[in-house]
Amino acid sequence: MTLLRMDNVAIVVDDLDAAVAFFTELGMELEGRMPIEGSWAGRIVGLDDMRSEIAMMRIPGAPGRLELTKYHSPEAIAPEREATPANTLGLHRVMFAVDDIEDTLARLRPLGAELIGEVTRFEDSYLLCYLRGPGAIVLALAEQLS
Repeated sequence: MTLLRMDNVAIVVDDLDAAVAFFTELGMELEGRMPIEGSWAGRIVGLDDMRSEIAMMRIPGAPGRLELTKYHSPEAIAPEREATPANTLGLHRVMFAVDDIEDTLARLRPLGAELIGEVTRFEDSYLLCYLRGPGAIVLALAEQLS
């Protein structure tokens, strides 16, 4: 058996339009948007009467995608967002490499981005930070310095 590729990472959001706008401002492109529903879809994810809408985002010229999912039925379950520190088990964050971390933060703040800690230098290699986006999505940004 050979692993061929990683196709996408899915993030459940409460406001699909806001999430698409946020990731578009980050530099991703909307590849497509569509409803997902029916018994076949419910059987895959283990939910009865499942109705959702997805938006598939991609980085121009790069492999892999980010799938943003809004559940209409059953309604999404909200976690205790502020009580989720970095050492919580489960999917934690998605990291993006950017060419200018301060400019990226300035563009994302009007769309709800908030730093979790602070922008920190790792040796002479990277500037790094964690931030929360819409729906408390946690992202990491990395700017290579050398």
